[in-house]
Amino acid sequence: MAVAEISDLRKYCLETAQRARGASAELASLASGRKIAWLKRAAELLRSGQSELAEANALDLAAAPQFALTAAQIDRLRLAPSAVEAMAVGLEEIAALPEPIGEVIDSSIRPNGLEVLKVRVPLGVMFFIYESRPNVTADAAAICVKSGNAVILRGGKEAVHSNRAIVALLEQAADEVGLPSGAVQFVNTIDREAVGQFLALDKYIDVAIPRGGESLIRRVAAEAKMPVIKHFTGNCHVYVDRSADLAMAERITVNAKCQRMGVCNAAESLVVHRDVAPVFLPRVAKALAQRNIELRGDGRTRSLVPQAKVASEDDFATEYLGPILSIKVVDSIEEAVDHINRYGSHHTDAVVTADLNAARMFVTAVDSAAVIVNASTRFNDGAEFGLGAEIGISTDKFHARGPCGIKELTSYKYVVYGAGQVRE
Repeated sequence: MAVAEISDLRKYCLETAQRARGASAELASLASGRKIAWLKRAAELLRSGQSELAEANALDLAAAPQFALTAAQIDRLRLAPSAVEAMAVGLEEIAALPEPIGEVIDSSIRPNGLEVLKVRVPLGVMFFIYESRPNVTADAAAICVKSGNAVILRGGKEAVHSNRAIVALLEQAADEVGLPSGAVQFVNTIDREAVGQFLALDKYIDVAIPRGGESLIRRVAAEAKMPVIKHFTGNCHVYVDRSADLAMAERITVNAKCQRMGVCNAAESLVVHRDVAPVFLPRVAKALAQRNIELRGDGRTRSLVPQAKVASEDDFATEYLGPILSIKVVDSIEEAVDHINRYGSHHTDAVVTADLNAARMFVTAVDSAAVIVNASTRFNDGAEFGLGAEIGISTDKFHARGPCGIKELTSYKYVVYGAGQVRE
């Protein structure tokens, strides 16, 4: 199916949202087995449809230069066979997760005999808008349906052919297993105005979830008439404490920065205690130089690593998504925490320390969605946390924070059982 020329955009968006609302009502009570069957069949179709996916992806890769995509963005766009297999495995892993809908979160029996249950329910209809990562299409659809939600997918123009091909296979699987029509829909236009149209449809759409650059997320947050689950940037830190094992600190820093640079949980800033800086900074600078990482540091950093450039205030606040790392030397763990809370984006921050009290202080005082002790920031990920896939990593505090898996796409309601009680 080619990208559509839509004559009446408002009508198209309204009808799409209405179909999703109808599907969400059915999904809320759909048997778990039907959802599992869809996930497993979709995984099969992704594997058997690799040639169609490769053909569609080639169109997007060929068009990449006209969109001025960076190397990191092209890497996200590419659907190699290993990426398709990872999508299929992701669907199977989500299928194996416990059914969230109907779970009794809490219960009590009141003195008058009323049984009060707190029961997990779907949020309803998700409008998910994201940029050039076609693998996210399958992940998002799977998480939404598994958690009993209908989803409207609006991918970036850079990946439109790949996304359309993936959704065609998901729709085929839905038809085969009897998933409600409209449970998974793709916005089949690259017209930016469609986003605004959907964001106004709060009568039908319960939650908007943007995943991409800061400008996209700010637009959605400003225009949406419904709640938004969002994160703006991933300015993540590694703090090397005075008691750190320096070999461990080097491994963690290099991995956090270099394992994959164009993602939100990659480290963008290194903070080092002054007691270990004279030994650690030259050592880690050498390891990072071998990986072509440009360093930008404060005065104390540059006295120890002469090749480092001067770091500005903006450098400490920047999510580079590339081969640049800012460095700050501090006098105490308290100063490290202040620096991270001031310049960070409340996404993921790590401490390397052998001091249990320092670790406790750090995890208590750093105000981030994920705070990690003695491990890489790259572990802030739904799959790594055992959630299956994720629809995004939220830096909000309401409704969800951190990786958003199937439980984060649910709410709850109270169900009360009585035996004729009336209130006096």
